[in-house]
Amino acid sequence: MRTMMKSKIHRARVTDLNLDYEGSITIDRSLMQAADILPYEQVHILNINNGARFSTYAIEGEADSGQICLNGASARLVCKGDIIIIITYSQVAENDAADFSPTVVHVNRKNEITSVRHTIESLSF
Repeated sequence: MRTMMKSKIHRARVTDLNLDYEGSITIDRSLMQAADILPYEQVHILNINNGARFSTYAIEGEADSGQICLNGASARLVCKGDIIIIITYSQVAENDAADFSPTVVHVNRKNEITSVRHTIESLSF
């Protein structure tokens, strides 16, 4: 088995922070659906602005709201307006790994979907 990127939301903007919430990242439901992210699924967050990398779990926000809110301790690792990448991973059988195609969701400055791709360049060794 190999751990492969299953999906990502590329260059989303943090819209809010909530230190008093018990944890997680709240993501616009439409973005979660486009990126095949389930509620309570583990996600990895990469902060483009400061280089922080951490993991938490996703919870659904209002559909089509553009909401990207870091909650609890995660809120200390970002600032409102930071650009982040939200990534999920999956275990893939060795035989299927070379042909595995993740979902990549691109968004604009308002976290509105601009494109969804289901393929990447073929892996060649």
